[in-house]
Amino acid sequence: MIFALIGAVLIGLSLGVLGSGGSIITVPVLTYLVGQDEKIAIAGSLAIVGTISLFASIPYARKGFVDGRSILFFGVPGMAGAYLGAYLSVFVSGAVQLGIFAILMLLAAVLMLRPLKEVPAEKNFQRSPLKIAADGLVVGIITGFVGVGGGFLIVPALVLLGGLSMRRAVGTSLLIIALKSYAGFAKYLDVLDDLELELDWQVLATFSVLGIAGSFIGNAMSSKLPQEILKKAFAYFLFVVGIFIVVKNWSEMLPSS
Repeated sequence: MIFALIGAVLIGLSLGVLGSGGSIITVPVLTYLVGQDEKIAIAGSLAIVGTISLFASIPYARKGFVDGRSILFFGVPGMAGAYLGAYLSVFVSGAVQLGIFAILMLLAAVLMLRPLKEVPAEKNFQRSPLKIAADGLVVGIITGFVGVGGGFLIVPALVLLGGLSMRRAVGTSLLIIALKSYAGFAKYLDVLDDLELELDWQVLATFSVLGIAGSFIGNAMSSKLPQEILKKAFAYFLFVVGIFIVVKNWSEMLPSS
């Protein structure tokens, strides 16, 4: 259990430093270290990451690193998408969800290994609000379906398409993650009830508290440590865990003959 608790702190560190990666750590930790059912782990991940992200966004908001326009046009449609994604998850097995989750981890690793070139801030006003909303909706569906906060997709989108600085994108991403995660979790309560599965609220509370502490440490580290080195280290970690999940669940993901 000690490794699971260390994982809870790492979840917060990741969110505090990079504004992403929380769910990518949470789901494997809850599944393989705590021993939870895949559906319960995915639902619990949304609650944990939503809570940690909400608190982690506070230091950024105090410094003015949260963009209200992106919250409105990206975050609100993302909430609707997360609710829809959680509904769609009923039609697939937990093993399939983990398989898709692993593929997203490998995609996240590739994105994090690629340097982000920030664009001028005026680009923020050249992109149609409808296109921004469409991006938010798609990321939201992914969030609800596989239980990820989507920060590894949100941060590049806000930098490359929204014209935000990296630090401003991280702060904005955290609040968007919180909104979408809570929306997806609300639907997952119905999903778990239909499957007669129950959440372990003590685990959720413990992970949330440790993760919040980790996020504040991560926030303090973010201004002192080279972002590029941290991103690359995290990307390699994603490759390892993603491949592990694929190998472990390969037989369960294949359709039975």
